[in-house]
Amino acid sequence: MTSLFEKTGINGLVLKNRFIRSATWEGLAADDGGPTSKIVELYTRLAEGEAGLIITGHTYVHPQGKHAPRQLGMDQEGLIPGYRTLTQAVHEKGGKILSQISYGGAYLSKSRVERMTHRDLQEVAQAFGNAALRAKTAGFDGVQILAAHGFFLSQLLCPRYNSRTDAYGGPIENRARLLLEALSSIRKQVGRSYPVMVKLNGQDLVENGLTLEDSLKVGAMLEEQGIDAVEVSGGLLNVAGLMDKKTDLVEDTCAFRKEAEVFKKTLRVPIILVGGIRSFQLAQKLIEEGVADYISMCRPFICEPGLIKRWKADDSRKADCISCNQCVEQIKQGLGLQCVPLEPEPAATFFPEHLERIPAGPPHLPGTIYQIATGLEQWESGFYPVLKIQVVRDEKIIASGTSIPLNSDDPDNLLRAITTLLEKHRQR
Repeated sequence: MTSLFEKTGINGLVLKNRFIRSATWEGLAADDGGPTSKIVELYTRLAEGEAGLIITGHTYVHPQGKHAPRQLGMDQEGLIPGYRTLTQAVHEKGGKILSQISYGGAYLSKSRVERMTHRDLQEVAQAFGNAALRAKTAGFDGVQILAAHGFFLSQLLCPRYNSRTDAYGGPIENRARLLLEALSSIRKQVGRSYPVMVKLNGQDLVENGLTLEDSLKVGAMLEEQGIDAVEVSGGLLNVAGLMDKKTDLVEDTCAFRKEAEVFKKTLRVPIILVGGIRSFQLAQKLIEEGVADYISMCRPFICEPGLIKRWKADDSRKADCISCNQCVEQIKQGLGLQCVPLEPEPAATFFPEHLERIPAGPPHLPGTIYQIATGLEQWESGFYPVLKIQVVRDEKIIASGTSIPLNSDDPDNLLRAITTLLEKHRQR
């Protein structure tokens, strides 16, 4: 029986268990992209918690590929000493760590993909190679190429955003060209014995996105060119609610099981599965059934850095993480990666009396509706009749507009303004 706690190897990298901390944007880097003491502390705790392999948050390989504030960078030699401090701290705790290298920049900008010249794209490929060499010099145990979730390499794979008609557009062999060139550049810099992995969408889960069939072709091309492992994920982060629907699942399944199974049957390199896995029992089942070779998790480790150590000690209770995504909101607010318990829902202050529901079109997910309601709302000075427009999905209010008092001229004035704006839009 395959054990989650047996030693395994990926291109000479020995791992003490089959659990991987999937790359997670930390929002804690210095202005120049270097690791701060908070980042060192974060990864040291994960190593102490006995995650078999730690993958850093996405790290830009070129200044123009920086995607977010306080993001790690691997674009200059001067960052190497700081990363050495990080890798040494992880190694001292018995951990192994990869740098996830990425080109982000203007996220899912179709026009940007179109205007990038061949010289621009070759510069990106070279930047991946240079970044990988810096990571190796700094003591990282390997690198992972980010080619998922709509970042630049993933965007090139997606027909919805890649409409180029040259050697980088059209058939999947062309759309995968830059990814393969990036891998080739990395291998020239670090050699064949250095572990190089990839995070790849099994499919994009959107209309005219990367399909599972084409993704498998990409995986086969990467394998032929020397990739060491594939982490199978999916989806584009700019589609509201898409990933929530895939990862907030029942106990006995996970988001990308189907995709991982197909990859596992097709490729020879190890397959890493990520997406909503929260229980030891499910992880064991996925490994024993041959769905994947490794189990990758993100949010559970934010909540419990010592989760794997707990499971190894026979405390196999489900991870404490409830997927509330408050951790993501902390990063967006500039507070850095941290778990903040979800606050109780506030008491209702609006009590609808009459309402109309109108289906919402794309880019909203199917099943999303606009709810236009009139009713009483509680203000500090009492209850007042108001009009509210809310966005509802799965019977949950996901967005609520400003209250418009009904005992005033506001509704009529607003209606006239909306009508005027729509007329101007139609005349364009």
